[in-house]
Amino acid sequence: MFKKILIANRGEIACRVIKTARKMGIATVAVYSEADKDAMHVEMADESVCIGPPPSKESYLSIDKIIAACKETGAEAVHPGYGFLSENPEFARRLEESGIIFIGPKHHSMAAMGDKIASKKLALEAKVNTIPGHNAAIDTPEQAVEIAKGIGYPVMIKASAGGGGKGLRVAYNNKEAHEGFAACKTEAKNAFGDDRIFVEKFVEEPRHIEIQLIGDAHGNTIYLHERECSLQRRHQKVIEEAPSSFIDPATRKAMGEQAVALAKAVNYQSAGTVEFVVGKDKSFYFLEMNTRLQVEHPVTELITGLDLVELMIRVAAGEKLPFTQEQVRLNGWAMECRINAEDPFRGFLPSTGRLVKYLPPPEAGHGNAGVRVDTGVYEGGEISMFYDSMIAKLIVHAATRDQAIARMRDALNQFVIRGVASNIAFQAALMQNPRFLSGDFNTGLIAEQYPKGFNAADVPHDDPAMLVAVAAAIHRQYLARNATISGQMPGHEFVPGDDFVVQLGTEQYQARVLKADGGWDVSFAGENYELRSDWQFGDPLYVGTLNGQSICMQVERRGLVYRLFHWGVQADMQVMSARTAVLKALMPVKAAPDMSKFLLSPMPGLLTQIAVTAGQEVKAGEILAKIEAMKMENVLKAERDCVVEKLLAMPGESLAVDQAIIAFK
Repeated sequence: MFKKILIANRGEIACRVIKTARKMGIATVAVYSEADKDAMHVEMADESVCIGPPPSKESYLSIDKIIAACKETGAEAVHPGYGFLSENPEFARRLEESGIIFIGPKHHSMAAMGDKIASKKLALEAKVNTIPGHNAAIDTPEQAVEIAKGIGYPVMIKASAGGGGKGLRVAYNNKEAHEGFAACKTEAKNAFGDDRIFVEKFVEEPRHIEIQLIGDAHGNTIYLHERECSLQRRHQKVIEEAPSSFIDPATRKAMGEQAVALAKAVNYQSAGTVEFVVGKDKSFYFLEMNTRLQVEHPVTELITGLDLVELMIRVAAGEKLPFTQEQVRLNGWAMECRINAEDPFRGFLPSTGRLVKYLPPPEAGHGNAGVRVDTGVYEGGEISMFYDSMIAKLIVHAATRDQAIARMRDALNQFVIRGVASNIAFQAALMQNPRFLSGDFNTGLIAEQYPKGFNAADVPHDDPAMLVAVAAAIHRQYLARNATISGQMPGHEFVPGDDFVVQLGTEQYQARVLKADGGWDVSFAGENYELRSDWQFGDPLYVGTLNGQSICMQVERRGLVYRLFHWGVQADMQVMSARTAVLKALMPVKAAPDMSKFLLSPMPGLLTQIAVTAGQEVKAGEILAKIEAMKMENVLKAERDCVVEKLLAMPGESLAVDQAIIAFK
């Protein structure tokens, strides 16, 4: 077994590998860019080496620098994690030539299966069902349009080296095919250094189901059941679960055996994932193979009881798999939510900045058995614009799917993030979506359910009385503290009242709050609510009971407003006296400034291109500018016909959110 390994990655996956290596008694080396000098993975590792400036091309994608770090520290092997160089056969080959073990498949297997075009040809030879498409690289957008017309719309335009939703577009017409080809080519070049593009038929109403497998150097290849990854937004996985509620044992066996046959055809030795697109009739087609560890590997670990990182390390060290196909367990149900730094209320735009508050749910105790949090951040740390938006992965395990969903809902309620926006509200909303709860969904669910994006109105709370009671009790608790302030004038001491008006949206509730043993009694609309909690000022979580039932929600005081977060609902509530409510109704609403004559940056990022000049007439739909943020290219287009007055920012400039880029006449 290795004595020391280097992790050629960052963030949560680097921390995840370090944990397993530590458990196995293996010393670890972290590499980091200048932007990551204070990162968690650097702190956790036994040694660390700086490999360059923040841009990935100059640090985490530099093969020479990583090999040099191995030689400097004496690392015998490299774990690549996922992303960056994890599926780069040149990296694996160079390590091998340098006498360093790559903890992953052999470079020839990776080259055959990691390349989407080559792997599709190989699957055809192995008589695996494949999706109709054009299997050779395409050179021009015009050629892409002609091929797409031949296959029949809709089509998927994909980068051969793509992954994680990058370098992928769905086109429904010639215009989208032409533009999608150019965007995919640029994204692929920037993210992977490989801009080969191909086109295939887009299967409508598909399910995205993948088979996890592991192979060793002794001819053993075993599949570890399936993962359901159909809940996606713009081809990025949002929630993953294992097993799939859609797959029966016979289909599972057929898909697993086909995945194993494909892996054996290239003598695959390591953890890998074969992705399938599955139709309504359970017919399945080979999509691609990921020749690395997947982001969602924890759900497989929880249902099988296996440590996939440990298995990868042992296989790389030449050990034989310690179990047979028949010994692979399928125990209970697991789910994973990707907690990302993005604002669901602003079209899921990236959010960068400092984590002012970071409080994940505890992984044990407080009724949280079966909760796991994989992360690479900490409170006070920075979410950088240079890398992907993932803050953490929240994973739960339970005996049944319904129990796993209930456990995830509770865990999301307890996950506190401040300073940057997160998609927790959206995840919590999905956990209540009727189609998701029923298990009857496909990859189109999010686009169909939220066609105009996600906003608070999409998640009506099924128990607003709970929110009213908590807001009223918290306000009364603040007033009670105010009454104890010393130095008050005798005879004029502050005496809080008991009657309040609670405003939730456009609704107002007349509430009375009385002190009770261990909490407060709140009454309104003819009902009494017994609220019991030891909540203290500044606590981000309000934990207690309401009429004897356990409750947990997030609480934040924002000036005169109490912001409560529960079950995906973010409710801003104001609690006031009856007189204040009357006066408030007379206050005029301040109109927002008119910004319609400006193109504003929807996110923090790097302005890579301005496609117009001062004085130019622009038609609706024309490209105005391109912004790169968190490894994704974002194209800004004109919403209507207009004339450019002047340019307010130039390419190469780092933009803040809502910064003006172009002024129109």
